[in-house]
Amino acid sequence: MKIGIVGSGSVGATTAYALVLRGIGREIVLVDIQHDRAQAEAEDILHAVPFSHPLMVRAGDYPDLAGARAVVLTAGVAQRPGETRLQLLERNAQVFRRVVPAVLAHAPEAILVVATNPVDVMTHLAAQEAAARGVPPHRIIGSGTTLDTARFRAVLGTYLDVDPHHVHGYVLGEHGDSEVLAWSATRVGTLPLEAFCRHRGIHLDREVRDQVERTVRQAAYRIIQGKGATYYGIAAALVHILQALLADRRTILTVCTPADRVLDVADVTVSLPRLVGGQGVLGALPLHLSPEEEAALRRSAQVIRSALDELGR
Repeated sequence: MKIGIVGSGSVGATTAYALVLRGIGREIVLVDIQHDRAQAEAEDILHAVPFSHPLMVRAGDYPDLAGARAVVLTAGVAQRPGETRLQLLERNAQVFRRVVPAVLAHAPEAILVVATNPVDVMTHLAAQEAAARGVPPHRIIGSGTTLDTARFRAVLGTYLDVDPHHVHGYVLGEHGDSEVLAWSATRVGTLPLEAFCRHRGIHLDREVRDQVERTVRQAAYRIIQGKGATYYGIAAALVHILQALLADRRTILTVCTPADRVLDVADVTVSLPRLVGGQGVLGALPLHLSPEEEAALRRSAQVIRSALDELGR
């Protein structure tokens, strides 16, 4: 089972390494405009195979993606000093105009998993490029708020002194400042969050919730300030998505994919709890949010729609 990764920077290379450690797939192909970088990363990761799982890791070009079940897109350009968000978006849109057709020309049956930021907008653009080649939107999946959801569960689990695997909370909307933590839909084990806190005698007021939200929302800023980039968390999220796809796990994930309408915002790509399996996104789950959360999700969707309008997309 072949997995392609286009972009061999920190996120792409760490994703390949995580796939090897988890033993997911059979062959990993790294593609990058800087072939020497892809070759070096592939060789380095290959040397970890004897300590982990028997996977083939190699560098290649777009023709080497032929037969890939899934292709991860991490390619993109970094923001220049003084560059506006719209200018960055326009340059990354140009990158995707080249990359998406090149991938689909050689791997027309692949599911595309987008990680390039801003991931909501880039997933929408990738889906438009793919649609022009007959690829349905359910096969274009952005990592969305998968990582933000993991951060929410990790932070809240630490506060509650509970294994985060048993904290079922979701972050919705934009992967960014307008994201929405769906407190009203959060459960711990079998109990709604507030009932669990009452049962355990845990104090969870607005001040505590605000602190959790700040910790989740500002995580990327803190990490980037400390070490320049985030890549371990997002790589783990991408591998989790790939595992759901390749094993047809029918996993509920807060990925982003184009939707005809989110609340009253038309033609937009935001993260919602979605069922993910072997064919891509199989459907979205209904939302039961508080009025405040619903209004916040509408505003978040409008943020993405405004960015797309600026791009003329």
